[in-house]
Amino acid sequence: MSADSSPKAGALYLVGTPIGNLEDITHRAVRTLKEADRILAEDTRRARVLLDRYEISRPLSSFFEHNEVRRLEPVLRALEGGEKVALITDAGSPGVSDPGYRLVREAVARGIRVISIPGPSAAITALQVCGLPTDQFLFRGFLSRKSGARRRALEELRDYEGTLVFYESPHRLGAFLKDAFEVLGPRPGAVCRELTKLYEEVVREPLDRLAARYGEAKVLGELVVCVGGLTRGERAQAGESGGAQEDFE
Repeated sequence: MSADSSPKAGALYLVGTPIGNLEDITHRAVRTLKEADRILAEDTRRARVLLDRYEISRPLSSFFEHNEVRRLEPVLRALEGGEKVALITDAGSPGVSDPGYRLVREAVARGIRVISIPGPSAAITALQVCGLPTDQFLFRGFLSRKSGARRRALEELRDYEGTLVFYESPHRLGAFLKDAFEVLGPRPGAVCRELTKLYEEVVREPLDRLAARYGEAKVLGELVVCVGGLTRGERAQAGESGGAQEDFE
């Protein structure tokens, strides 16, 4: 009997949670968390704020990057034993630049059901409001902390014609924008900060202006950076040197 049809089969639920505003959670997500046998959270302290808000009282354990490998086998045994396990991260969708991929991979390999409970995503939220094309995009997550490796990654993306979506930390934002401008030119961009939160801010300017604005600035909060893709005009230029696109405000 397959894992899908066995009455004793467990299931791994990937539960999307708010990226800021605690009201951005679905009824299905709340019900799933209330019915789970256990909840795995990237940060149990942050998870407790959300769980208390919705009066969810279930066994809670940490599951983050540095203990993911060690916790895999006990969680998989629980799933094989019939438990319903819900995985949440600090914010957004589990497995998207957050812990969860290894667990999903191993669960799939063992025939355990993996079910997504869709919810907010910072990348998609930023894409919606950035003012750049949304019909084709590439989510690249966090690039390297080191400028050389970061610039090489940006070079590899120069010919992509869709919108580029990155995550970045506040203390590296200025350096990231400087590298992006020097590699990609003054393409249109958007810095999306604290999305769905009280101090939400979206600054839409070409990369050279964004680099100047944030070069020495102290920035706080969660960040998503969107960058316009290669245009036909750029591709047509001699040598495809990555010349300027039309600015936008």
